[in-house]
Amino acid sequence: MPDTVVQIAPSAFDPTRPPELAVMDKCVHCGFCLPACPTYALWGEEMDSPRGRIWMMRKATQGEATLDATFGLHMDNCLGCMACMTACPSGVEYNKLIEDTRAQVERNIPRSTTDSLFRKLLFATFPYPQRLRWLGIPMALYQRSGLQTLTRASGLLKLLPRRLQAMETLLPPVPLNPFHSLPLTVHPPTGTATRGRVGMLSGCVQDAFFAHVNAATARVLAAEGFEVIIPQQQGCCGALMMHSGLDEQAADFARRTIATFEAANVSTIVINAAGCGSTMKDYAHLLRDDPAWAPRAQAFAARCKDISEFLHDAGLLHPLSPLPLRVAYHDACHLRHAQAIYDQPRALLASIPQLDVAEIPEATLCCGSAGVYNLLNPETAEELGDRKVQNLLSTHAEAVISANPGCLLQIMSALRRLGHAELPTFHMVELLDAAQRGLTRDQLLNSPRTPDVMLKPDA
Repeated sequence: MPDTVVQIAPSAFDPTRPPELAVMDKCVHCGFCLPACPTYALWGEEMDSPRGRIWMMRKATQGEATLDATFGLHMDNCLGCMACMTACPSGVEYNKLIEDTRAQVERNIPRSTTDSLFRKLLFATFPYPQRLRWLGIPMALYQRSGLQTLTRASGLLKLLPRRLQAMETLLPPVPLNPFHSLPLTVHPPTGTATRGRVGMLSGCVQDAFFAHVNAATARVLAAEGFEVIIPQQQGCCGALMMHSGLDEQAADFARRTIATFEAANVSTIVINAAGCGSTMKDYAHLLRDDPAWAPRAQAFAARCKDISEFLHDAGLLHPLSPLPLRVAYHDACHLRHAQAIYDQPRALLASIPQLDVAEIPEATLCCGSAGVYNLLNPETAEELGDRKVQNLLSTHAEAVISANPGCLLQIMSALRRLGHAELPTFHMVELLDAAQRGLTRDQLLNSPRTPDVMLKPDA
C-alpha cells in the first residue's frame, strides 16, 4: 500500500517572528495559571486564560484557526501582567508568546477606525517625553484653574467616550513647569568613595510627570557612592510598543537606547520603572533576528538592573533615619512576575527603622494598569483597580508604595473613585531617599514632590 500523506495546513501567522511552537510545547495545560490570571479571575472564561490563549496560538500555528476578530479580542484582553509565569510549574515563557502574537494581531487583523485612531494617538504621545512636556502646560492649567474640579463634579466627563474619560481620570498632578531636566551627571557627596559609575533611565511618563522619583533615585544612588550618568539624549525604551504588538517601533527604540547607554560608558543601567526594566532585559528576544544588534542587545540586557535589585545587591551603606509609618507595598507585575524581583524591595524597605510594611491580600493580582491597558480597556481596568484598592485599604496603611509609574497612576485613580484620595502614594525609592536625608514622617507626607528639588545627596 502507498504511504499515507498527511497534509499539514499552513500556519495562520505570517513568517515575521511568529510565536514559537517550542515555547508553547512547554505548556502541559495543568491549570495552575488560571487563578493567577486577572481576566480569568474576573470572567472565568477559558479563552481569557493563559492556557486558553496558548491553545488558540497553537491552533493558529497549525493552520486550524484563523487570525480573526475573536482571536484578536482574546489577545487584546490579556493584560500582559505575566502572573502566569510565576504560577507556571513548567516554565512557559508566556511573555515571548503574547508579545510575538500581539505583533501578528497588529499586522494581520484590521481594527475599527476609532480604535486605530485612538491607538495612534497614544503611541504618538506617550513614548515621547518632549511631547508629554508640551502637553503638560494645558494639563497644569486645567488642574490649577479649578476647571478639573468643576468638570469632575459636574458630571461632564460622562459625556465623553469611555476611553477619553479614562485618560482624564488617570491624569497625575502635573508640574507647573514641565520643562525640567536632571543634570547629565550626579556625583557622590564629597568624601565618599566612589563605588562605580552607573547609567540611569529617565523614562517617558516617569520623566514628564514623576520627575521627583527620578530625582530621588539619583540622590539615593549618589548617597550610596555611585556616580550617576543620565544621558540627555535618551528617549523611550520601547516598552509600550513592545507590549502592544508594535514590534518594529519597539526595536527602533531599543537600538537607540542601547547605543545611548553604550556611549555613556557605564557598568550598569539602573531602572526605576518596572515595565521599562522588563522590556530592556528582553531586548535580546526583541532583536533576535538582527545580526548586527542581537549580540549588543544581549550584552546590554545583562547590565540592566531595577533600582531595588541594584541597591540590594550592592548593599546599603548610608545611614537611614527612622520613618514611623505603616505602608502597604504593591508589587508591580513587571517587577514581581516578569523580572522575578520580590524579596529585594521588601528587604530595602525593612532596612528603614520603624517602617511597618504590610502585605496586601491578592498581592499577585494585577492592578489593571498594564502599560496602556487601562486606557484601551477602561472598564476591566477599573474593576481590577477598585479590587486592588479595596485590598490595600484593608491593611489600614497610611501610604501606598509601588515601583512603577503606571501602577501609581492606576492606584491614585482608584483611590479617588472610591473616596480615598487623601491616601498618599510613593515610589519605593522615595522612602529610601527620605530616610537617607533624615526627613520626618510629616515631612515625607507633606513636603511638595517637585522635580526641582536639590539633587545633592546630603540636601
